[in-house]
Amino acid sequence: MNETIQVLMNRKSVRVFEDKEISPEIKDIILAAAMRAPTGGNCMPYSIIDVTDQSIKDKLAETCDHQPFIAQAKMVLIFCADYHRWYRKFKMAGCENIPAPELSNMVLATEDAVIAAHTACIAAESLGIGSCYIGDIVENFEIHKELLNLPPQVAPLCMLVFGYPTQQQKERKQTTRFAKSSIVFENRYRELSEEELLEMMPNDRTKAFYNRKYVSDFAQEMVRSTKEIYKNWNSKE
Repeated sequence: MNETIQVLMNRKSVRVFEDKEISPEIKDIILAAAMRAPTGGNCMPYSIIDVTDQSIKDKLAETCDHQPFIAQAKMVLIFCADYHRWYRKFKMAGCENIPAPELSNMVLATEDAVIAAHTACIAAESLGIGSCYIGDIVENFEIHKELLNLPPQVAPLCMLVFGYPTQQQKERKQTTRFAKSSIVFENRYRELSEEELLEMMPNDRTKAFYNRKYVSDFAQEMVRSTKEIYKNWNSKE
């Protein structure tokens, strides 16, 4: 197994960090790697917000489902789908009857933003820096819009927090993943049998997952907030 595969296979979320700064040189390497990620048509329809203001980190630790370790992270990057830049460019170029960005544009920009995010994640891992994805950045859009100065046609999609993992985090066991047979299908989608679904996850755990991820307060806030994110995206302001 080569070093790249080892980094990919050994990666796990890290939520406790050493009190050790990430140097500007290392940060630049991670950001440069992210910006070399694949992007459709070389358009790069995303922006990366590097949060260095501690007061903003503190606020995000509250608005993103009350997770204090966000404030303690040594590097916080927010990846946004961004058609605002292109919309302005179209106007400057004299394009006529420019439509507001649609859902299709948002899907494509989301793909590119998340690819860039995970490229940053793996680049950091290769340098001994752990990370954790924070999906809760899609909550409380009205607050985040003001906090991060987000214009129309910009959608905050995922946040990554970084730091050097503590020894305890290094030694912590990885979480398990579902079996390949449950996830990977050849040529066509395959409906899993009830037996396979049960083997994938027992019903009691499935109910707990449903209550925590689908109908909890934070899940409902995500539903509400993402509707506001799309309204801001599909704007001609």
